[in-house]
Amino acid sequence: MKTKISTLIVYIVLIIFSIVTLFPFVYMILTGLMTHQELSHIPPTIIPEKLQWHNYLQVFKQVPFLNYFVNTLFVATMTTFLTLITCTLAAFALTSLQFKFKKLVFGLLIGLLMVPYESIIFTNYNTILQLGLKNTYVALIIPFMTSIFYIYFLNNYMKAIPDSLYKAAKVDGASNLEYIRRILVPIISPALVTVGILSFIMSWNSFLWPLLVTDNDNMRLLNNGLAAFATEAGAQTQLQMAAATLTVLPVLVLYFVFRKQIIRGVARNGIKG
Repeated sequence: MKTKISTLIVYIVLIIFSIVTLFPFVYMILTGLMTHQELSHIPPTIIPEKLQWHNYLQVFKQVPFLNYFVNTLFVATMTTFLTLITCTLAAFALTSLQFKFKKLVFGLLIGLLMVPYESIIFTNYNTILQLGLKNTYVALIIPFMTSIFYIYFLNNYMKAIPDSLYKAAKVDGASNLEYIRRILVPIISPALVTVGILSFIMSWNSFLWPLLVTDNDNMRLLNNGLAAFATEAGAQTQLQMAAATLTVLPVLVLYFVFRKQIIRGVARNGIKG
């Protein structure tokens, strides 16, 4: 009896938290289908009287939304690709290679995890300005082409791989890059999928850094482009919410397609670590 009551309480709590979590997303979608009058109504309207699908067409007419989408897709893809390369190489070096001060380097990397991103963002910004890279793809990609957290994540994953595999590959005459490409990458592919998807989502959702290094509409990313729907007469909330729905949709699709790989990669890392 006590077990059934406990299970019921757990389900009730989960349902409540699910509603609290999902409500902002559902309301965002509904708001994107309302008229400006419905949004200005007091008390506020929850469900639109008539779905205004033309709001989505207006998004593309009012701002270069497709350009924002292409910019965001390119930056997120390149950032993910470079992150996978740099983090795999760094994790491999920390796991398999022997060199002086290896433990010190690893300790410094772990220590840098404690440094807030906001404390170095203006240093990065000044560097970008001095190099003349403002309003370029390079400025949007370079600061995020690696991640200490993902290096640590992959390092823990690689520690579970027997050293005999690396030694056998070296005996057979394989170079380090050949070992990584032919043996290591296939073994750690679940972890790489997890890193790749999380890196892509983080890059897709970035806001502060692109806001600093771009002031040209041709280089804006999706989240920064949402501000274009705010005018002197007030914000066009219905268009902002429609644009926000279009911005969130690709990330949700990506997650639902690869959710099993993400869970598998994190779970295996936790077990092996």
